[in-house]
Parts: sequence; C-alpha cells; structure tokens
Amino acid sequence: MGGPTWGGEGGLSGEEVERYARQTALPGFGPDAQLRLRGSAALVVGAGGLGSPVLLYLAGAGVGRLGIVDRDAVELSNLHRQVAHSTAAAAAGAHKSESAAAACRALNPLVNLDVHREGLSPANALDLVSPYDVVVDCSDNAPTRYLVNDACVLLGKPLVSAAAIGTEGQLSVYHHRGGPCYRCLFPEPPAPRHCQRCSEAGVLGAVPGVMGTLQALEAVKVLADVGESLAGRLLLFDALAGRFQSVKLRGRQPGCAACGDAPSLARAAGGGLDPAPYAEGGQCGPWAAGRAGGGEGGEGEGEGAGAAAGGALRLLGDSERLSCQEAFAAQERGEPHLLLDVRPERAFRMAALRNSVNVPLADLEARMGEVRRLAAPGEPGASARPVIVVCRRGNDSQRAVQALRAAGVAARDLRGGLYAWKREVDLTFPAC
Repeated sequence: MGGPTWGGEGGLSGEEVERYARQTALPGFGPDAQLRLRGSAALVVGAGGLGSPVLLYLAGAGVGRLGIVDRDAVELSNLHRQVAHSTAAAAAGAHKSESAAAACRALNPLVNLDVHREGLSPANALDLVSPYDVVVDCSDNAPTRYLVNDACVLLGKPLVSAAAIGTEGQLSVYHHRGGPCYRCLFPEPPAPRHCQRCSEAGVLGAVPGVMGTLQALEAVKVLADVGESLAGRLLLFDALAGRFQSVKLRGRQPGCAACGDAPSLARAAGGGLDPAPYAEGGQCGPWAAGRAGGGEGGEGEGEGAGAAAGGALRLLGDSERLSCQEAFAAQERGEPHLLLDVRPERAFRMAALRNSVNVPLADLEARMGEVRRLAAPGEPGASARPVIVVCRRGNDSQRAVQALRAAGVAARDLRGGLYAWKREVDLTFPAC
C-alpha cells in the first residue's frame, strides 16, 4: 500500500492527533491551539516541587520545546513532592535537570528538550530567556525570582510565577497583556531573616503539586492563546481549608524599577545583567558559586531553584571553621567542646549528632546567656569549652558563629554542616 489512507486539515501528524485527542476535542481549543503549542517554547526555572508537575504537564500537552534550568542533584528528601524524579535518581545523585528531562522524554518523545545544567545567573539570564515564549518560575529564593522577572521584562516575555510552602500556595502571571510585573507588586526583596524555607517551615508534598499543575495550566493558556490568564490577579490556595481565593492586583506601577516609565534596570556592559541588585543584603541569598535546586518558595540553606542563588556562604575565614573529620576526631579524643545545633527544633528532634544541644538561630540572641552557661568550664580555673556550631549545610552556622564571637564566645563553624557530615563521616546520618 502506498502511503496513509487518511488525511486531516489540522496539520497534525497521526501520532499527534491520537496523543492529543482529548484536549483537541475541547470546544475553543482544537487543532489550531494544538499547533500553537507545538510551535511554542517554554523555559522552566527549577525542576523541583513546582517544576516537576509543570514540566510533565507541559510535555504531556505537547509544548514543542521545553528548557529546564536547574543546577542541583536529586536527594532523597526531595521525592515526597518532586515527582519527576525517582528513588534511583536520588541514590545515584542524578542531576535534576537531566532526571526531569528523562521523565519528560519518557512521557512524550515528540517534545524537544534543552537542559541548562549551569543554572541561572545575572550573566546568562538574558541569553537563557531570550529563545522562549514564556518563562515559568519554579524557583525557591528571592534573588532568582527578581532575576527571572527582570529578564522577562527586558525581553518582553510573560512570566508564570508560583510559590508553595507549608500548606499554602500562590500563583500569578506577570508582565502579560499590560499587567504588572513581579517588582510592581514587590518592589524590594525581603530581608534574609524573613525568608522561610521548606526545611524550616516544611511543605506538604501535594501543595507544590497543586500549584505547579496550575502553573502548567496558565502556561498552556498563554502559549495556546486560550481562556483568560491570571494576569492582574493573585490566586491563593489554603490546602488545609480546601479553599482558593482570587485577589485583584494593583496595575503596572509607573515608578517600577523594571517595567516603569523610567526603569533603572538595564543590561550590563557584557550583555548580561548587573549582579549587584541580586546580591546578599536585602536578598534571601548571595549570587555565589554553589548548589541550586528545584524548589517551591524556599528549599533550605544554600539551595535555590535553577539559579546560582543561595550558594555556599563565605562569611568566615579558614581558621574560624572546622572540617567534619576534625570535629569527629576531637569527639573521639574526648576533647571538651559544646556542639551547638542551630537548626529549627523540629529538624533537631528528627535527627541530630550525639551530645549536641539545640538553640535555633532565630533564638540565639535571646538565649546567648544560656549558651555561655553551657560552654562554661566544668572545673574552677579551666577554660570555657569551645563551641562548634552545626546546621544543615553550613550557612546558618556561619551566621551563628559571627553572633557568638560578637558576644565574646569562642566558636567555630562545622564546614558544610550535616550534609558534609553524612558524606565524610557517617553515611547513615539522615541529613534533611
């Protein structure tokens, strides 16, 4: 037989007709909208709790090209919500962007995938965003959120942005059809002390799943040009109450630094963005070399979705820090010291190093007298016990050491925190 026995007016292949039949059957969608999806490209920043459902649903819907931006590796603690990844990927320490791409490829081999393992930074943000029609921000830290917004404004791209933490989520579409950008609503980023992280506040796994699915829906509406987007509105989700609420947002602000009448943001000399507006000091993390993972509004010390934000801090000199091997050797020799764990109480109760004492970083200043008493010498005439400070990844512990030293308490930081302890001393330790 020479050639197919069927024909169609939509321009879709036989496989596409069958694969997308249930959505092309929708009134107001049809093959025209499907062809618009096939000819479109979406950049997803972060392949974690939000990014996982976004990527899977956009791939399933038939978006022609998907870009995945993430620098992190898959970890066991990700899997209760980051459904694009597997236990095997976590055991292998697979790269999140590669793992997510494999999941999308398995779901729909017709989709073209761009894997951006280098993450997002001020230097490359414009180049990464430029080829795509819409950007879906699934990041977990303030610097990335502002950077993604600014790149979208400069390049004229719509931005679908969501956040999920605890049992709540929010979602909007920014810089679309005359609506406000992210900076119009939030001109200044929050101070680091006001940034809650999932490692501290927790997150119910299905919550980022719900918000990510809604992000995918908004991206499909924008790309296929169907329905009414959330531009100009903020969708709020309360999981425990089972309640959604839509709030009308104020419009574009003439004084906005990104999209206002006289914007102050511009390309840097090298073609990227000036990194200064995204540096620590009014941000939730520095633009430093470090890890970056998929997240949902806050993913723990030193993690940032798809970006170089939230990397390893460098607040202390080498003499003020202690390696895990050195700390373990001191324990084995029985040297007197106070092991101070500055993680939130919930995390400490789940798993902690033996003989450590918990004083959360948020309570450290108020409990400084208690720490002094704990470090006091056991015998008259003896020196105070040195304090070794530990946290999850070695960022908050450095801040704690600075506060302790300012209060006259001799202290050093455990470099790399409990994640380093797991790698270097005890593989059974459940760092989370």
